[in-house]
Amino acid sequence: MKKTYAYNHQPIPFNFEQTIERFYVEEIPLFKFSDKGSNLILKIKKSDMSTFKLITVIAKATRLEQRDIGYAGLKDKNATTIQYISIPKQYEQEVIKNLTTEKIEILEKKYSKFPIKVGQLKGNKFAIILNQVTAEANQQIREVATLMQEQGIPNYYGYQRFGEDAKSYLQGKEIAHSGKKLKGAKEKLLVSAYQSHLYNGWLSSRVNISKIVDANSVEKAAEILSYPKELVEVLKKQPHFFKLFIGDDMQSYPYGKSYPIQDFNLASKEFSSKKSSPTGLICGSKAKRSLGDAKHLEEEFDDEELYSLKGDRRYAWIYPEDLAFSYDEKRQQLRVQFYLPKGSYATTFLEEIGKRSLKPKPLH
Repeated sequence: MKKTYAYNHQPIPFNFEQTIERFYVEEIPLFKFSDKGSNLILKIKKSDMSTFKLITVIAKATRLEQRDIGYAGLKDKNATTIQYISIPKQYEQEVIKNLTTEKIEILEKKYSKFPIKVGQLKGNKFAIILNQVTAEANQQIREVATLMQEQGIPNYYGYQRFGEDAKSYLQGKEIAHSGKKLKGAKEKLLVSAYQSHLYNGWLSSRVNISKIVDANSVEKAAEILSYPKELVEVLKKQPHFFKLFIGDDMQSYPYGKSYPIQDFNLASKEFSSKKSSPTGLICGSKAKRSLGDAKHLEEEFDDEELYSLKGDRRYAWIYPEDLAFSYDEKRQQLRVQFYLPKGSYATTFLEEIGKRSLKPKPLH
């Protein structure tokens, strides 16, 4: 899927490779651990190892079942990452004694009354080193990234979601439509790739509508979109780039309750002040659909036959935070640091800057 970029600057050149030396991620937990309780919380630094592999290693070291090992989110193999893992406290000695590998370092241990569950995560801090960044590109990246911190970015799923050939969603669609119960983590991953593909398609289409409204006169935008002039006038008046429609599902930002838009002025005001953000559909069982005009725009990217996985809604628009830069002119190397809310992809942020896909090309 070719996605629509929100910003209008010219593509900025830089070299990006996701490696353990150039890509750093640190989880920010949803809440502080109480330091009391029957669960051991390990803050672990790992490199060249996926979260699934880390869980396998811990299971072997402790003889625990993998289901007894808690984690909040999945972290990439090709990165140096810090994440939190929970295990029952009585296995503390085994894990400390047997978890010896050059790829894993236990940075800290705490305790908690409850194990860590998937999604119990505030967000992630990233530090990424870009190469072949000229002095001019360094300046441009800083300016664009600062604007994005202020105005936000579309919350696309990253290329990592769709497998090496970028087509894993097709297998997911087939599995979802087979009517069978999903077997194992791999099938769930494939079906979730299909859910993500549909969501990305919807988001790209909404960014495209917003760009057309933004860049043209009311008359011209109405002609291009085949919308009534009155509707385009309402869209044009909205202060935010990403245009809201009646029935859009808004959610308090960066977490909180959701509600359908009934009052444009109030919704626009809250969106512009970063108090809330529109959400997009992750179709599946028990998914909440939008209403009215927003539902009409969502229908093309919905699949009501998909009920093998739970549905959800995902923020369409998010705000990077805590931007920091460090530039080495001699090496033409720029280190970019930033924070994103949970479930958001650092590569999506960088692709909006570079205006191109950063997916590695196959070696063959």
